[in-house]
Amino acid sequence: MCGQHYMWAAGHFILLACSFKFFLAKLLFQDPSSWWYKTSFLGALVSYAIVCQKSLGTPQPNLAWVRRALLDENIQYFLMAFFWWTARPVTLALVPYAIFSLFHALTFTRTTLLPQFLPPGPPPQPGAAPTPHPLAKKLQVWVKANYDNAMRAVAFTELVILGRVILGIFLRRNALLTPIIYAHFLRQRWYQSKFTRDAVALVHARIYAFVTSPGKPPVVAQIYTHVTDLTRRWAGSTIQAAGAAGAGAGAGARRQ
Repeated sequence: MCGQHYMWAAGHFILLACSFKFFLAKLLFQDPSSWWYKTSFLGALVSYAIVCQKSLGTPQPNLAWVRRALLDENIQYFLMAFFWWTARPVTLALVPYAIFSLFHALTFTRTTLLPQFLPPGPPPQPGAAPTPHPLAKKLQVWVKANYDNAMRAVAFTELVILGRVILGIFLRRNALLTPIIYAHFLRQRWYQSKFTRDAVALVHARIYAFVTSPGKPPVVAQIYTHVTDLTRRWAGSTIQAAGAAGAGAGAGARRQ
């Protein structure tokens, strides 16, 4: 179990290091090797595979296990990571995984690495547990203070990724299948994540306010309303009840 925990952490540290190298090269207008991109997602696959095995156990050849697995958040992110790992690189796709890994790596550093090198402080009173080292306490406070904002950033980034892969069809930057697969992934996220629902609601409100503002042709608002109606029907067609039942299935494992 201890070995698995270190492998889980290693996957997150690999993802962080390789994605940082990839992002840095992009920011400097360089052409980074796809090796950094692929290795980033390989780290994600290692970490998510361990979490999925712990939460779901050994895969079972029956429909009930498959249904339960597909409603698990960690399985969804694992499958999406596998898709990105095999597909043509989309830089933005790394961002949500890098954010998750940052928080996992900081938590692992605080709970596992720092106690091996920095001794805890004295207990506040006789018989009580020792107080954590000040650095560990600072990490804990930072993670707690920034977690919700980070998850909001993930939710908005995932919406931007959908826009990027839709545009990528016309620019021939990704396959036609990519936005279809990612739209299904986001449909799952909408039912399972309040952050995703909030992000969708905000983006929808901004777009609707824009298309209905004075001076815009009425047909623009009509087209947008038609598209959103079709999207709502598609999104709620199959998983609404199941998604609600499995909403918290993988959250604890993904945020461990």
